[in-house]
Amino acid sequence: MRRVGLVGLGSIGGFLVANWVERSAPGVALAGVCVRPRQVDEAKQLVPEGTVVCTDIAGLLALNPEIVIEAAGRETACAYSEIILSAGKELYLLSVGILADQEVRSRLTALAAKTGGNISIPAGALAGFDGLLALAKDGIRSVKYVSAKPIAAWQGTPAEAAFCLNSIEVPTIIFNGSAGEAARLYPKNANLAAAVALAGIGFERTEIELIADPSLNENVALLEAEGTLSRLSVRIQGIASAQNPKTSAIVGSSILSALQNSSAAIRFI
Repeated sequence: MRRVGLVGLGSIGGFLVANWVERSAPGVALAGVCVRPRQVDEAKQLVPEGTVVCTDIAGLLALNPEIVIEAAGRETACAYSEIILSAGKELYLLSVGILADQEVRSRLTALAAKTGGNISIPAGALAGFDGLLALAKDGIRSVKYVSAKPIAAWQGTPAEAAFCLNSIEVPTIIFNGSAGEAARLYPKNANLAAAVALAGIGFERTEIELIADPSLNENVALLEAEGTLSRLSVRIQGIASAQNPKTSAIVGSSILSALQNSSAAIRFI
């Protein structure tokens, strides 16, 4: 039985806990959930039987999980990633944007190599990473990632200062630049931009376009890449999380799928 720890009980963590019993992979147990002190009572009512609720990463690691899922946001990811990797665990990192910082990325990868831990990045709300990884070995020439979301998804971001969001009537490009800059300016919206950069040609060469579209009621992602032997074009449309419009609802299902694939007799790689 593989033991899993979860950090965070927001929109993604809440989905995982609520769906663990019916949709988790056979042979995978949710050993513990690390939450904020104010969430303890709520968590105890939601977690599967036998799952321990704790309020610090030391308590979670004491339960000896093989895999720790980070679903708590950028600040927590920055605070806990080194601790998790130092314990030699596999870290499912959802706040991928922290890896846009080269110093952070170098430190975490070196630590993982030293301790035997590793960083896994679930596909989340995007597909095509397998093709992108293949193209990266094929003289890849260009990669572009476009993320179009409803107006509400851009509230509380730098777009509020640059645009009158509530007055936008047509699809509007609110950012066009490198993946590194997108991850820095839009950390809650550009985690997939960081993942695309890591799988492809890096943070400076990957082009990112972010769009505020008042006609949308769902999130739309487009990944385009070109290599010497083939081209890749993937379009994904999905509803946003009811709790967090910046996050697609399918992210939780992606994590459950990754867990199942990791322990399956027949694996997709």
